[in-house]
Amino acid sequence: MGIASPKKIYRYSEQFKATAVRLSQLPDVLVQDVADALDIHPFMLSRWRRSAREGILKTRNVKLDVDTAAELKRLRQVEREYAILKEEHVLLKKAIRFASGRRRRSSSSSK
Repeated sequence: MGIASPKKIYRYSEQFKATAVRLSQLPDVLVQDVADALDIHPFMLSRWRRSAREGILKTRNVKLDVDTAAELKRLRQVEREYAILKEEHVLLKKAIRFASGRRRRSSSSSK
C-alpha cells in the first residue's frame, strides 16, 4: 500500500470570492461559465453566492474587471450561437436524408 498524499485545500481570499459572486450575477452569464473561467467547482461558487445572499460575504464594493465581464458575456453569446448552429446542422442533415430518400423512391417507381 502506498502512502496517501494529503488532500490539497485551497483558501480563497474574500476579495476573490466576492469577485466570483459578482461575475456570476452578470446578466446572461452562467455560474458554470464563471466557475470554469476561474477554475473552481460550480458548487463552491454556489456556496459563495448563498453566503452573499445571507450577508456573510460582502460584494457591494467589489470592482469588476471590465474585460473579464465582457469576455464572460461574449462566451455566453458564442455558446448560444453554437447551440443554434448545432441544431440547424442536425435539421439540415435530416432534410437531406429525407429529400434523398424521396428522390430514390420516386426514381424507382418511374421505371
